[in-house]
Amino acid sequence: MKIWTSEHIFNHPWETVTKAAMQKYPNPMNPGVVGVDVLDRGVDTQGRLHSRRLLSTEWGLPSMANTLIGMTRTCTYVHEHSVVDPKEKTFELKSSNISFTNMVSVDEKLTYRPHPQDPDKTVLTQEALITVKGFSLSSYLEGLMANTISTNAGKGREAMEWVIRRLNAEIEELAVAARGTLRAPMAAAVAEK
Repeated sequence: MKIWTSEHIFNHPWETVTKAAMQKYPNPMNPGVVGVDVLDRGVDTQGRLHSRRLLSTEWGLPSMANTLIGMTRTCTYVHEHSVVDPKEKTFELKSSNISFTNMVSVDEKLTYRPHPQDPDKTVLTQEALITVKGFSLSSYLEGLMANTISTNAGKGREAMEWVIRRLNAEIEELAVAARGTLRAPMAAAVAEK
């Protein structure tokens, strides 16, 4: 078993980061995620939004690892459960692979919270528990997978920034369009006088 952890600070408020996280896929930094299906989404009695999604991914294992464990199929499925708590300002996401669980299990947890000293920043803590079963080189393979997860986490943070830029651009476009719409009637009214 291998445990991987990471912490990252986004220079954006929690609300912005949470919106981006919910809209993270598809993105050009993580082309391995080829499908996202919402299985269930609802608000509980405490006002928390629960989402269950199924992610279809092309697993980015090194070819040597694929050879060692005898995998030829690289499309895998991941179950994701997230909880957004707007009152406590937490967004927790847990995911587990549901493909190849007899050989490999990866359980990941991401938690987004406002930065304790700066409300305009968000802290992401990330951890993954990696277990390779039934192989003499399991510790080595777990290390390879931890390196892959670390690389993918960096790409995931880049993707979050990309989504935030895209969302900000959309908001700006809407603001410009709204200002143009408001000016047109006013200009017409002035022209009539």
